[in-house]
Amino acid sequence: MNPTIKNFPATKFIGKNLSFTYADYRAFELWSSFMPHRKEILNTIGTDLYNIQINPANFDFNTNTPFVKWAAVAVSNFDFIPKGMKELEIPQGVYAVFCYKGDQSNVAAFFNAIYTEWLPASEYELGNHPQFEILGEKYKNNDPNSEEEIWIPIRNKL
Repeated sequence: MNPTIKNFPATKFIGKNLSFTYADYRAFELWSSFMPHRKEILNTIGTDLYNIQINPANFDFNTNTPFVKWAAVAVSNFDFIPKGMKELEIPQGVYAVFCYKGDQSNVAAFFNAIYTEWLPASEYELGNHPQFEILGEKYKNNDPNSEEEIWIPIRNKL
């Protein structure tokens, strides 16, 4: 694992969100409700989709600890928000960016390795801004040739 350290600029998003846990993982439900309506979002920036996770303070990765997951697209402003959608702004932050290749069968193990191996051995600790995946043009849902970027919020260890 050799991530790239990048700054992510403050960015506006419009999308849908759900609160759930890893034990009751409802991302499919969230994305199924978002995708049929994503074209209703005006003023989008690019074509990338964002799978955003907002963890509570001191998130412990326990399978029953709730977090908020967003299915969203980046936008230039919040002038028009389609019915049933919400706005979110992610502040500027520093991230470790990992490239994940493959279908979803190994993604949980990949995340586990980031948090239990790479992060503790690095000069960083988990930041308190949202984590997200960018599902760009190389992303193909559940395809072994799929690629996505995983952005993990970091800060220098205190």
